Amino acid sequence: MLSLNKIHDIAIICSNYEISKHFYTEILGLKIIQEIYRKERESYKLDLALNDNYCIELFSFPNPPKRVSRPEASGLRHLAFEVNDIEITRKYILENNLFAEEIRMDEYTNKRFFFTNDPDDLPIEFYEV
Repeated sequence: MLSLNKIHDIAIICSNYEISKHFYTEILGLKIIQEIYRKERESYKLDLALNDNYCIELFSFPNPPKRVSRPEASGLRHLAFEVNDIEITRKYILENNLFAEEIRMDEYTNKRFFFTNDPDDLPIEFYEV
């Protein structure tokens, strides 16, 4: 049987590197581990951590095609972050001039959550513990 330890990283390709870098580091507060410009690919690779755990690789490429998020499509659906206080989190997202859905209740876990989007419309979920 295959023995997996954990998810190593999530790779995200953005259309505007500076805007996405700002979103993930300044708004969401992820820490930059390493930033590399790959001249031969005209591409940045930004390694990000949450609570000192490596988790996201943010890539830029010239003119990447847009990925469909809505209507619901096959493949990766969203990125979810666990938070302690959903109301404070939503207020913070709104104060940063970002869209935030209304807070909903997960009918199976009775936990509260809401969605926003990253700069490329990737759904981002915040889920209260």
